[in-house]
Amino acid sequence: MSDTVLSIDIAGAADLRGAFRAWLAHLSDERRLSPNTVEAYARDTRCFMAFLAEHLGEPPSLDALKNLAPRDVRAFLARRRNEGLTSRSLMRALAAARSFARFLERGGLGSASALTSVRAPKVPRSLPKPLSAPAARAAATTAPRAGEDREPWVLARDAAVFGLLYGCGLRISEALSLTRAEAPMAGRPLTVTGKGGKARAVPVIEAVARAVDDYLAQCPWKVEPEGPLFVGAKGGPLSPRIIQRAMEGLRGALGLPDSATPHALRHSFATHLLARGGDLRSIQELLGHASLSTTQIYTEVDAARLVAIHAAAHPRARA
Repeated sequence: MSDTVLSIDIAGAADLRGAFRAWLAHLSDERRLSPNTVEAYARDTRCFMAFLAEHLGEPPSLDALKNLAPRDVRAFLARRRNEGLTSRSLMRALAAARSFARFLERGGLGSASALTSVRAPKVPRSLPKPLSAPAARAAATTAPRAGEDREPWVLARDAAVFGLLYGCGLRISEALSLTRAEAPMAGRPLTVTGKGGKARAVPVIEAVARAVDDYLAQCPWKVEPEGPLFVGAKGGPLSPRIIQRAMEGLRGALGLPDSATPHALRHSFATHLLARGGDLRSIQELLGHASLSTTQIYTEVDAARLVAIHAAAHPRARA
């Protein structure tokens, strides 16, 4: 577990706190969830336990969790709603508490019935917002940012990262976790380790390989074979925040909306493949989705695009 997660503690009796540490280790080491996900689950569960300490009048114990009623859980959700949490955040908070309760139940230490009997808040379903094909292609080049006061190798690096997100459908964490030895080469599948430690192979197109080669040729730092492929201004691992800021600059240069984020390039990869005849099962494998239902949302994006085109172009659309 990361140092940040290790520093998170909860209000509770000693037995509960020990179970909490064991649960975090289970999420990290056995379920292989990402550090960010484990940290989010830990913080949400800490909020739940802090609420229970106030609600019950004493630090909760394992016995107290066994005796929770649905009304206690609903009181927690109502408190968090009044504090301004959105339905999506409430759903995540409930999911974290349920995960912890199920862990206790499997170990014979508790019950998840009170948490599972409460209905999760409804979250409006929002469709991914991909970039247009011209905008996505432009993002993977240095041209739109040529006027910025940035070193050429930095612009080449950012373009290479964007190229991997759009050209290979990678998550930003997957692109930045690549080592120099794993640098993509045209014609050779790139092995990517995604969520849950699951590996998948994605093809590499010439444009992506060329962008990475251009970056490496200009990079002033010695990039060791087992070191990170993409480095920051001082030669250390590149932070995702730097790439997010680079995309913010591109939004101004290309006139893109706020929805144009690095992850939107991954959405663009899937949407544009589907629009050109790619089948859902193949796109699922390329994206590393565990379930086909997760990938199917891109069919709705494509359908919405066709409806918009029809409304704008058909002679009777405005009649």
